Amino acid sequence: MIINIRNELLFTLYKCATSSRRAGVLMRRSPSQPALVGVPRYWQSFDDTLNSATPDSSHRERRATRAMGKTGGRDDFEWVYTDQPHTARRKEILAKYPEIKTLMGPDPQLKWVVSGLVLIQLVACYLVHNLSWKWVFFWAYGFGGCINHSLTLAIHDISHNVAFGNKLAKWNRWFAMWANLPIGLPYSASFKKYHIDHHRYLGGDQLDVDIPTDWEGWFFCTPARKVLWLFLQPFFYALRPLVVNPKPVGPMEIQNTVVQLLADAIIYYFWGLKPIVYLIAGSILCLGIHPFSGHFIAEHYMFLKGHETYSYYGPLNFLTFNVGYHMEHHDFPSIPGSKLPQVKKIAAEYYDSLPQHTSWFQVLWDFVFDENIGPYARIKREYKLSKLE
Repeated sequence: MIINIRNELLFTLYKCATSSRRAGVLMRRSPSQPALVGVPRYWQSFDDTLNSATPDSSHRERRATRAMGKTGGRDDFEWVYTDQPHTARRKEILAKYPEIKTLMGPDPQLKWVVSGLVLIQLVACYLVHNLSWKWVFFWAYGFGGCINHSLTLAIHDISHNVAFGNKLAKWNRWFAMWANLPIGLPYSASFKKYHIDHHRYLGGDQLDVDIPTDWEGWFFCTPARKVLWLFLQPFFYALRPLVVNPKPVGPMEIQNTVVQLLADAIIYYFWGLKPIVYLIAGSILCLGIHPFSGHFIAEHYMFLKGHETYSYYGPLNFLTFNVGYHMEHHDFPSIPGSKLPQVKKIAAEYYDSLPQHTSWFQVLWDFVFDENIGPYARIKREYKLSKLE
């Protein structure tokens, strides 16, 4: 069995390193390189770790239970017994390129870009308040939802204190609430609280709420059900933390809710219900089935065995605060999205050889129609936390 696992992994790495394409994923390699040279050293010991570790009985029992009645595809997450690769890669890159540290810190342009998007949505609220309902929903999906999706990714950037820096942490929290206003529902404070865990405990069982639940993996396993899952994705992102890793409501979340409800009330007072529907419907629709939403799947779903984070370097990054540079972001979360292309340029040899996505639309297509890719296609690991944590 151990030999089989090792052979399977080596064959997979060989296919990846020889410039294979699968599900819109590109693995680049210099033609002059041997087949496995393109695989970074932080992945080279992965097969040895698999050989030395065996899933515990509870994992095997869960797998057997889920497999009952399934006709194909995955029946469990990909359990690994290694640490996330970003910590080791960060240390190695900084040792070789210490100038990357100069990219860390606030982005002085971010607050102006975000404020411009918020004001555009405020003007849009006025423009839609006299439209018929069909046009309200049309513009919500085709225009307002795109801006709101961008604002959620701005909030993602702000959660790393890149708007005003670590010394003005509260200013970042309040500015995130300002960016939250067009989304229509309070979001920024809770996102910050859970996003820290996503970076610290990537793939952590019962810790990283970005990973679907067992029920999601078991139920949404056919193309039709996966389409439904994509449509309902905003609701799963909102409700999953309450099931997987509930945390007490904090003062910032209360402030976020009060500010958001007050803003909604003011808009309703001046322009009625349609602008509110325009904002909230746009947020829900464009966080569901929409080309922008391909990044949710592209970032961490396992399209190639053993790889849990992927980047996308296409044009949609211009509208999404460079969230596609996701390997670079997890390696250096304190670097603003606007500067992540510089990280890739400086340390190109660390990223060019790793698998990357070429199309978020292709990612969504393959997620739906490839039976090996679904909510279960995520790498999971167990973290042992001290009582203080």
